[in-house]
Amino acid sequence: MSLGRILTAMVTPMNEALEVDYQEAIRLAQHLIAHGSDGVVVCGTTGESPTVTDQEKIELFKAVKGALGSKATVIAGIGSNSTNSSIALARKAATTGVDGLMAVVPYYNKPSQEGMYQHFKAIAEVTSLPLMLYNVPGRTSANLLPETVKRLSEIPNITSLKEAAGSIDQVSELKRLLPSDFAVYSGDDSMTLPMLALGCSGIISVAAHIIGDEMKEMVDAWFAGDTAQATKSHLELFPVFKGIFITSNPVPIKTILNMVGIKAGRVRLPLVDATNEEIKFLEKLMNDHKKIKVSNTNKQAQAFSELKVASESVHPIV
Repeated sequence: MSLGRILTAMVTPMNEALEVDYQEAIRLAQHLIAHGSDGVVVCGTTGESPTVTDQEKIELFKAVKGALGSKATVIAGIGSNSTNSSIALARKAATTGVDGLMAVVPYYNKPSQEGMYQHFKAIAEVTSLPLMLYNVPGRTSANLLPETVKRLSEIPNITSLKEAAGSIDQVSELKRLLPSDFAVYSGDDSMTLPMLALGCSGIISVAAHIIGDEMKEMVDAWFAGDTAQATKSHLELFPVFKGIFITSNPVPIKTILNMVGIKAGRVRLPLVDATNEEIKFLEKLMNDHKKIKVSNTNKQAQAFSELKVASESVHPIV
């Protein structure tokens, strides 16, 4: 089963009370599919998975897959640093109609490579759905090594990897060791084109929230053999790829979505809203990019600041 080339790691929209806004999640998912994405990952890092409850996750999986149906791939983020909790959520997610599951390397625990192997193996054994591994050492403090991924690839329903270690050498070793039908996705927007050049399958993107059509043009150009156009697109998009990580993801991308009229809402603690300086940086970033314009920079920053103050006075963050 092909998951697609561009999957957006979707934010979890919140209302002013910091409750999950399921209707806005549906609208956002539909918007993403209409603008370059082949599918979405729900409740990954960008979806604030550590602070979204399991029940909220299940409702999100149902809502998004119910809205998209067979038009797009929906991958459910079910991983945590507890194997038993990940297994329980995997079982529940499998009943929602999603197309696959994604499980992150256990964070904080710092498991050994054997511990990681046994963790992912245990999750895979409780479902027939395709399972994507997610390696992001900058978030987890543990690096899933290529040799361990190779072992895991021998388990039939472990079919793909989201690789966000930031190392082209590690990607090269992965592609050298893994079977050709095992899909490796970039977990960093700026690494998309270099990883495609090494034979990877696509990107699980944050930037596609706002430049999805342009990313599709870049990826399509690569697969059509137009490497010059793909490179040109990469270089044009590079400032956006890097700029949307000015502070912890998903704070910047939620801020930009709110700026352009998509109701992403705020973030739950321990994340906090963008500062006024960060808001101004993000507005300039968007205005400097030829296809995204945010006007009245100072008014936008002031309005967003006032929204935060008003929301906090009525609905304290919990």
